[in-house]
Amino acid sequence: MLTTENTLTLAIDFQERMMPSINDSEELTRKAAVFIEGCRTLGLPVLTTQQYTKGLGETIPEIKKALGDFEPIEKITFSCFGCEEFEDKLKKAARTNIFITGVETHICVQQTVLHLLERSYGVYILADCVGSRSEHDKHISLRRMEQAGAIVTTAESALFEMMVRADHPHRKAISNLVK
Repeated sequence: MLTTENTLTLAIDFQERMMPSINDSEELTRKAAVFIEGCRTLGLPVLTTQQYTKGLGETIPEIKKALGDFEPIEKITFSCFGCEEFEDKLKKAARTNIFITGVETHICVQQTVLHLLERSYGVYILADCVGSRSEHDKHISLRRMEQAGAIVTTAESALFEMMVRADHPHRKAISNLVK
């Protein structure tokens, strides 16, 4: 069962020089920013990575705004694993379920998801919050990750699953975000 106490969000490599080449990047950015803001509203921690920042730039402004005060985790590996800072922060968060957002689906996202599954995490990929340059690569990667044991869902579905009930204290705020 997903709860705000056992779940965190991972935002992978939403970077300035990467996003312009991602298929439907404007919609992906909008959905991911709404989801991340919803996570903050619900109190879910969000870990954020940047792949080789010197070459790919900082996290894009829309995601930065949604994150509020954050410290990106710098990585050079495609998977978030192999980056000691990421592994330490994930361990310290002590969460068993991970929502996945980011780019590129078939590279950094997929490798991270497969490593999370190897380590027995519950992995929930937000199909509307991940992207690749090619829609075909994204689609094939989502199928592969699902076959490996990840659950594919959407941002709005995940936010409402976290609230459980219509009388949740943040329901109105979340409803306004997703409109």
